[in-house]
Amino acid sequence: MTLKIMNTPEFKQFSLDERLLQALTDIGFVKCTPIQGECLPLLLAGHDIAGQAQTGTGKTAAFLLSTLHFLLKKQARPNSNLRALIIAPTRELAIQIHKDAAIFNQYCGLRLALVYGGIDYEKQRATVAAGVDILIGTPGRLIDYFKQGVYTLKGIEIVVLDEADRMFDLGFISDIRYLLRRMPKPEKRLNMIFSATLSHRVMELAYEHMNSPTLVKINPEQVTADKVTQVLYHVANNEKISLLLGLLRKMDPQRTIVFVNTKRIAEKVWSYLEGNGIHCAILSGDVPQHKRQRLFKQFSKGELVALVATDLAARGLHIPDVSHVFNFDLPQNPEDYVHRIGRTARAGASGDAVNFGCEDYIYSLMDIEKFIGYPIPTVPITEDLLITPEPPVRRKHHEQVHKKQKKKTGRQSRQAGKSGSRRIS
Repeated sequence: MTLKIMNTPEFKQFSLDERLLQALTDIGFVKCTPIQGECLPLLLAGHDIAGQAQTGTGKTAAFLLSTLHFLLKKQARPNSNLRALIIAPTRELAIQIHKDAAIFNQYCGLRLALVYGGIDYEKQRATVAAGVDILIGTPGRLIDYFKQGVYTLKGIEIVVLDEADRMFDLGFISDIRYLLRRMPKPEKRLNMIFSATLSHRVMELAYEHMNSPTLVKINPEQVTADKVTQVLYHVANNEKISLLLGLLRKMDPQRTIVFVNTKRIAEKVWSYLEGNGIHCAILSGDVPQHKRQRLFKQFSKGELVALVATDLAARGLHIPDVSHVFNFDLPQNPEDYVHRIGRTARAGASGDAVNFGCEDYIYSLMDIEKFIGYPIPTVPITEDLLITPEPPVRRKHHEQVHKKQKKKTGRQSRQAGKSGSRRIS
């Protein structure tokens, strides 16, 4: 069964728990997005859902509100230290889901826990071992703790799989099946799968591990957000840096993500941006978790003008007010294109997606345009856009200088504080 959107009702029209309605009122959520308006009545009635909608359209709120409401209205099963499991493919997405869950849970008193790799192993373990109602996490650490007996899946009442297609892309699907097979039977729990794209392999997983899920598709014919302005520049490899710098200078974007296909190119782009006065950072798979979180914070605050990212960051990355996305390299997978440009124009905002069609990756364009259902408008390159770049910086040297400057600033601050204390006394 496929449902089509008819309206966007207000949250108060549903039989949501009053504590959830109060939290929604506090944060100014009045009307549902289309995916929320379709999914909530079905989920509140106990129907399994396989939901597809563009990224940034409110899928997270749909499954969190349903999960919290369900747990508040039903007694926990005996001898259960875990009632609901929410699985995300990336650490960033898991962190964002937990953050949103805490907001909705502010009057509910349910116990939440977040687990993911990279940091706080013993701290996360102790939190889960103490017993939680809702556990949010990435597959690797979830399985690690499960095999140790830190928690059990016997009492699971709700399971949510977010960005299921990305689970396949990252090779997690065997881990997901491992967890699902150790839960109560599908008909004894509420099951949800959400994704920007519901491929054949995702639906196969849904029908195998869910209880006759209802398929909900919002604007399935339009896979990219309508408020993203997309353009394409046909550019030679040796002019890509010049064009990127020229466009950044002309547009003066405040928050930009530049996507590349390899770490080597990420290093090159970063070195030229820094060398030309654009403060930025690299976001790739080998960046430690504590550093990733620090970079997101700096980027969100505007301390970094740009992030140079590989596809690992394309999904599950929630940063408000991203003004521009540059595909310095066109992605080789059409679905990655959708997720990349979905980092901008979130929650009804507008944004720009600028694409470079070079000799190395122009062959991806045909598949991308077939997937999104329309051609990307081509814009000519004018001479004023091709600026001569200043020399790139060497990353190691740059970081050493930055550390010295930071230490010097810290010493000066401490000295100023001491002299100020002496004057006060």
